[in-house]
Amino acid sequence: MERQIFLNDTTLRDGEKAPGVAFTTAEKVGLAEALAAAGVPEIEIGTPGMGADEMEGICAVVALGLPVRLLTWCRMASEDLDIAIESGVPAVNLSLPASDIQLTGKLGLDRAGALEVVETMVGRATARGLFVAVECEDASRADRAHLARVIATAARAGASRVRLADTIGVLDPFSTFDLVSEMASQCLMDLEFHGRNDFGLATANTLAAIRAGARHASVTVGGLGERAGNAALEEVAAALTVLEGANTGVDPTALPELAAHVARLARRPIPAIKPVVGAAVFTSESGTHLAGPLKDDPRTDQGLDPAFVGRRHQIVIGKHSGATAIAHVLKENRRELNPDLTAAIIARVRDQASATKSTITEIQLVKLYDKLCRETADRFPGNE
Repeated sequence: MERQIFLNDTTLRDGEKAPGVAFTTAEKVGLAEALAAAGVPEIEIGTPGMGADEMEGICAVVALGLPVRLLTWCRMASEDLDIAIESGVPAVNLSLPASDIQLTGKLGLDRAGALEVVETMVGRATARGLFVAVECEDASRADRAHLARVIATAARAGASRVRLADTIGVLDPFSTFDLVSEMASQCLMDLEFHGRNDFGLATANTLAAIRAGARHASVTVGGLGERAGNAALEEVAAALTVLEGANTGVDPTALPELAAHVARLARRPIPAIKPVVGAAVFTSESGTHLAGPLKDDPRTDQGLDPAFVGRRHQIVIGKHSGATAIAHVLKENRRELNPDLTAAIIARVRDQASATKSTITEIQLVKLYDKLCRETADRFPGNE
């Protein structure tokens, strides 16, 4: 059977922490609806302690009655929990630093004091009927023995899940696997991994965490978030399905439009080479990578079938294009490539692409070829 992996999308909470990104209440409602429609099973919808505007957005999303689990992120403090309860949200993510450097630097707590806070606050939240997840901030730099005690304490107090957060993004796939596998071997509670992308490893680290035993992954659409962002929903969902054979419940064909939706609201254009959803990721120019697509067998040169996300392979003409690609595009425009003109048209394509530092459109290619044909006919009348 496929392994079920649950994605927790935190675009509305952690994604909005990206500098300059601010979603209105109406935009948050629309994003929540789009995430739910795409099959995302959990959405972290905000931080109640931020104030009235944030609460307005949280309450508006809760009022939708979406068929997904909605969580809010709270510091592990009574005032935050009380406000979350007021919002009517059914689940909370109670967060507390796990590393000594953050415990002392942020809260002035020692390890024993942290365990007391976890026991008290988790017990209080579960007593109110809430689903409780505990976030171990900076778990990547925490003492492993203390981290295990935090998890055990959270479990005894009634928490249902623990999130291991690589808050400052210092893990790699190997250290991630070691951390998660060690914690998974010591507890029966579900583990979630929250990866940051400071070294471009968030998706890889998330996959390593899943392979090590985590069943939940924290993601954002497009990898949106503070600093270098988070693990991208579309990358994690695609990789888990295609590479790991897991079931996330996410509709892959919804991912391109979902990414475009978030990009518009965040005013952060999607890079053309962004994995899974970028405009150019299923586009080929080089002749060496066109044999398969032109024969309708994308497996020869692509690890991810464009159809998986509801897209098609595209061929563009440029500096690296050869006779096969040029002939294909010309044929689609009712032109047959004259074998005697192949070398000449390739040379002209390369000259123009190099001069303009861009690809050649179909219209431009046809014009180049027609001009070449006329010139040849003028030089060699009777051979046209």
